[in-house]
Amino acid sequence: MTVRTRFAPSPTGYLHIGGARTALFNYLFARHHGGQYLLRIEDTDRARSTPEAVRQIIESLEWLGLSPDEPPVMQTAREARHAEVAKQLLAEGKAYLAYDTAEELVAMRERAQAEGRPPRYDGNWRDRDPSEAPAGVAPVIRIKAPRAGETVVRDLVQGEVRVQNTELDDMIILRSDGTPTYLHAVVVDDHDMEITHVIRGDDHLTNTFRQCMVYDAMGWERPEFAHIPLIHGADGAKLSKRHGAVGALEFRDQGFLPEAVCNYLLRLGWGHGDEEFVPRERAIELFDLKDVGRAASRMDYAKLSHLNGLYIRAADPALLLPQVLARLGEVNEVQKARIAALLPDLQPRARNLLELADGARFALAARPLKYEPKAATTLDDREVRERLSALAGQLVGVEWDRAALDAALREFAEAQGVKLGQVAQPLRAALTGSLQSPPIDAVLVALGKEESLARIGDAAEGVSLIGG
Repeated sequence: MTVRTRFAPSPTGYLHIGGARTALFNYLFARHHGGQYLLRIEDTDRARSTPEAVRQIIESLEWLGLSPDEPPVMQTAREARHAEVAKQLLAEGKAYLAYDTAEELVAMRERAQAEGRPPRYDGNWRDRDPSEAPAGVAPVIRIKAPRAGETVVRDLVQGEVRVQNTELDDMIILRSDGTPTYLHAVVVDDHDMEITHVIRGDDHLTNTFRQCMVYDAMGWERPEFAHIPLIHGADGAKLSKRHGAVGALEFRDQGFLPEAVCNYLLRLGWGHGDEEFVPRERAIELFDLKDVGRAASRMDYAKLSHLNGLYIRAADPALLLPQVLARLGEVNEVQKARIAALLPDLQPRARNLLELADGARFALAARPLKYEPKAATTLDDREVRERLSALAGQLVGVEWDRAALDAALREFAEAQGVKLGQVAQPLRAALTGSLQSPPIDAVLVALGKEESLARIGDAAEGVSLIGG
């Protein structure tokens, strides 16, 4: 058997981070078993589904590295097939036409509530002759639910779950306008797509028992089910905007790496020993549904930021460069080279791509620099500026590499009778406009000799001390 999983979002909004984790689990399970991972866009809710949401879902999955193995399936494109199955069940006596009016359904629901019963359909048309149908009422097709016994689902995460069939009702599978209901369409699609494992949120668990009615009535083998717990906020409530970012592309915009986001989501509800740093290939090797817990997970943005920092530090600077440049706007070739030179020294300090970009922004600044207040205060001292002027004269004849520059700075400080920091901090302010930067020798090399000496000269002359 070839394992085939699917991620099946509804395009009524952005891809929620919980949906992203569901897609990840489907992807990893399929890859672990050498199988296939598919995408189905469940757009049967025509009133709320939008092309923009479809585009955003696909873009989110691409960013996360979770693109499907086959082109996405649009559920609405298969409505004829859904209707065909419903009519087959009708022809085989496993479903029936129901002519209830809206008023009758309301009365049925109110009667059940008054009697303290769940508001289920009471089977009014289950055994009636269609000749009794009232004029002008278009019928729906309802499946005949089993009335005795129980339905058992052996869930790969939740364990064995049972529901008494008396709790099920004759659900609608085809509406009066000929369109399928969601619960019916999902079953037909999963069967036709040869899905072997349905991995989804545990909020769908109650739907599973109703969907089993269609599988069983059609004589189709049920797939394996695995219902994974939801993600909550730190307060235990359902994750929402008030907790922070919840859309996959929000994390991209906030400078997170997709590898880090996927690693973090993997560890929400799944674990293998004490491993926290689990790159994609390792995740594929290890992932199994037996290691998924049953309890809801809690989103911890601080942990995600920490993990993202680990991925930033471990990343190849050449792979980070385009992402950093994209956050800096228009950059010429000289500036691009400066950023590339700085990245290895910026990575240990950054938790995300935005911090990397901010840390490198001084390399793009036009002269004279706009100094931050603390930097301006540092440079607003005649002795400091005179020392910078003298330093510039010393650096003119130095080989422009990190080792030579570091040695020259140490020699200059010693000759001046001051500590290295008394040279390095004003120099940092002069070169970057800030008192925070990568190592000063790295800054000098990245900016190049001509630009560095020009910036030092500006500071020595007191140009733009207040930040203009």
